[in-house]
Amino acid sequence: MHAALRLGYEGAARLAGVGAALAPASESKIFRALRARRGIRDRFRAWGESHRDRSRPLLWMHAPSVGEGLQARPVLELVRHRHPGVQLAYTHFSPSAESFARSLDVDFHDYLPFDTAANARVALDALRPTAIVFSKLDVWPTLTAAANSLGIGLGLVSATLASGSSRRSRLAAALLRDAYTALDRVGAIDPADAARLVALGVRADAITVTGDTRYDQVWARARNVDRQGALLTRLASPRLTIVAGSTWPADEAALLPAFVAARREVSDLRLIIAPHEPTAAHLEPIERWAAREGLRLHRLGEASPDSDVVLVDRVGVLGDLYALAAIAFVGGGFHDAGLHSVLEPAAFGAPVLFGPRHAMSRDAGLLIARGGARSVNDLPTLADALTRWSTDSAARAAAGEDALTTVREGLGAAARSLAVVESLLGLPNDGPR
Repeated sequence: MHAALRLGYEGAARLAGVGAALAPASESKIFRALRARRGIRDRFRAWGESHRDRSRPLLWMHAPSVGEGLQARPVLELVRHRHPGVQLAYTHFSPSAESFARSLDVDFHDYLPFDTAANARVALDALRPTAIVFSKLDVWPTLTAAANSLGIGLGLVSATLASGSSRRSRLAAALLRDAYTALDRVGAIDPADAARLVALGVRADAITVTGDTRYDQVWARARNVDRQGALLTRLASPRLTIVAGSTWPADEAALLPAFVAARREVSDLRLIIAPHEPTAAHLEPIERWAAREGLRLHRLGEASPDSDVVLVDRVGVLGDLYALAAIAFVGGGFHDAGLHSVLEPAAFGAPVLFGPRHAMSRDAGLLIARGGARSVNDLPTLADALTRWSTDSAARAAAGEDALTTVREGLGAAARSLAVVESLLGLPNDGPR
C-alpha cells in the first residue's frame, strides 16, 4: 500500500476508535458497532491469558456479517468435528451478527477491532492464531500485513467478487492489493470469481475453485428442520402458502396487491410475511393493508391455520418457515439494499420469486437459468407469476424441483473449503467422512 494511503487508512481507523469512546447509547447500527469496541483489547487479552492453550493450533475465522457467517459456519463445524484439538476464534464486524456469533461452537467470539496497527498487535498476541481465514471477500489490510510478517497462514473461503463490485475500483485496488497478494490459500466460488480475484491481486497459484459453503449450510438446515416443533405444527395447513422473507416496503408495494390478485383465482391462498426489520413502523402498515382488504391477519404468536396473513414480528425463524412454502418470495429485489438469500427457500424445494435488482446475486442467476426462480419487474408481472404458480401445480412442482436441484449441485463446498483450512493449519486431510 502506498505510504500516504496507509497513513490515511490508519488515521481513519484510529478516528473510529475515538468514535467508540464517544458514541452514545442508541439502537443505531453505527453507534452499536462503535460502542461494542469499548474495552475490546482488554477482552482479547483476557481470553488469551486465561483460555489460549499455546500447545494447540488456533483457527481465527472472520466474517463481517450474518451472510458471510453462514458461509463460515460449515467450515467451523467440520474443523470442530474432525480436529477437536484445534481452538476456534470467530470475529465479526456488524452488530447484526452478535446473536449469530453466540450460536457458534467456538472458543472465542467478539467484534473485530478497528484495523489499526496497535489493535492488530494486541489481537494477534492474545489469540496467537496458526491461521486467519476470511469469509467471502473482506480482507483487512493492516491485520493481514501484521499476520503475514509473523508467518501466520492467511486464507479466504467462499471467495467471490461480482463483476460490478466496488472492490475493483482504482482506490480499492490500491488499498487492498497487498492484502490479497499476501493470502496463502483461497477457495473461490467459481472460475469467474477466481479470475477476478487474480486481477485484484490474489496469486494464481494460491487459488482453487471450491464452491460456496452456503449451499451445504442451507441444505443441512432444511434437512434438519423440526417439522414436529411448535412453530411449524401450529401453522401447518393444506392451504397453499406463500412465504415472503426479508421484505422491505418497496417489495411489499408490489407483493401485497399481487397476493390479493392471486387470491381471486385461489381463494384460500395464504401469505406468511417476514419483514426484514420487524419494527412497529414496518409491521403496522401491513396490518392496516390487511384490514382494508378484509383479510384475517395475525401476528406470529397468535396465528393459526385459519389466518389469511401471518405477520412475522420476530427474527430468527424465517429459515424454518420456508418449510411451509409452496411458493417463496425473497425481499430486496425492489430495494436498493440488495437481494436477500434465495438459497434458503430453494433448499426446501420452493420455487422462488424476487424483484429486478438481483444482478449482484450469483445464486439468483443460477436459479433463473435452471428454472427454479423468476425475476419480476413490477406489480403486474409479480401478480401473473404468483397466479400461474398458484393455479398450475405441475409448473409449480417442476420449478420447485429445479430449485432443489440447483442447491444439490452446489453441495460439497464445505469439505473442499475444509481442505484449504487444513493446509493452512498444517493438518492432514483424510477425505470425506
